[in-house]
Amino acid sequence: MNVATALASASKRISISALTAALCLLPAAAGPQNAPDEKPPMAENVFKNVQVLRGISVDEFIGTMGFFAASLGMNCADCHTAESADNWAKFADDTPRKQTARKMVLMVRALNQSNFGGMPTITCYSCHRGQFERPQNIPSLAEQYGTPPPEDPDRIQIRGKGVAGASADQILDRYIQALGGAAQIAKLTSFTAKGTYVGFDTGAEVPVEIYAKAPGQLAQTVHTPLGDSTTVCDGRNAWIAAFDKPVPLYALTGGQLEGAKIDAEFSFPAQIKQAFANWRSGFPEVTIDDRAMQVIEGTSPAGGIVKLYFDKETGLLARQVRYSTTIVGTNPTHIDYSDYRSVAGVKIPFRRIVTWTDGQSTIQFADVQPNVAIDPAKFARPAPAPPKLAAQ
Repeated sequence: MNVATALASASKRISISALTAALCLLPAAAGPQNAPDEKPPMAENVFKNVQVLRGISVDEFIGTMGFFAASLGMNCADCHTAESADNWAKFADDTPRKQTARKMVLMVRALNQSNFGGMPTITCYSCHRGQFERPQNIPSLAEQYGTPPPEDPDRIQIRGKGVAGASADQILDRYIQALGGAAQIAKLTSFTAKGTYVGFDTGAEVPVEIYAKAPGQLAQTVHTPLGDSTTVCDGRNAWIAAFDKPVPLYALTGGQLEGAKIDAEFSFPAQIKQAFANWRSGFPEVTIDDRAMQVIEGTSPAGGIVKLYFDKETGLLARQVRYSTTIVGTNPTHIDYSDYRSVAGVKIPFRRIVTWTDGQSTIQFADVQPNVAIDPAKFARPAPAPPKLAAQ
């Protein structure tokens, strides 16, 4: 199967990130928000037939679709018509499940308003737990008396006073030393990288280019046969211009904007300790891929929580977990880092796997060029991408 065929096949299977963005029934930041003259588009101004999820930005709307998918174990086709895969306009068509979803959103909203001050404490996931059909209401004796499932590393919390061990400062200092030392890391001020990308939106490996410059600038372009997908963070704002989105260009907001800034910050980790506040250690030890981890947690300038998982043996960062709030609940995102290689005396993870509620992607670097001059235009607001999934 060639790449174009794989892409078409993936589209038919309906990638949640690309197509839930257009769910028309119903439908995360450090530093300043979007510039005053660049207001993010609202969901109801972009999608048709939005009834209960009005007043939120397009990127939060897309994140909300991902939250539904993760909570119910569903994809776009489960609520929308099959024709939606090839025609954005068809996402506006009503179906019985979309009508039920509207009622559920209003019910949950009323519960939270009456009992939790409007905070999204009760969510779809509270009852469904990834189950497509009705929530289970009878206790399972097999679960009660069976072997408990392994604890999800992303969910661990500090209990009581926490577990005695290394402080957050000590863990971060060891991380900096494992990368090459503070003095050497400070010398790395920019880099470009080329490699491959594979994810829900490609179905096969395609070329990717990365441009990074300190402080806080990061641009990524994925090249597919159907068009480019570009994400840019200039240190203050961030945008996505992609062929597979119903909007050819939109600014990121809230937790999505914060996440873009965090990724840019972690490209140059010399100032990680100073970039976040309220560092905490004392988490129970967990394992990822059978390797023991030391976990710490920090707060971004915008108030977002970031958990960092360091390999206890090497001291290197193995995972970052962050959260983005939507109108119906909180979405987690985690990034796994591996295949560290020395570039200009600094260890850089050549493999990064990004997992979120509506997809997973893997980037593998093949070549990294350190301390190169990068055209400032690479970090400017990108041009809108020509949409490929047009209404017929």
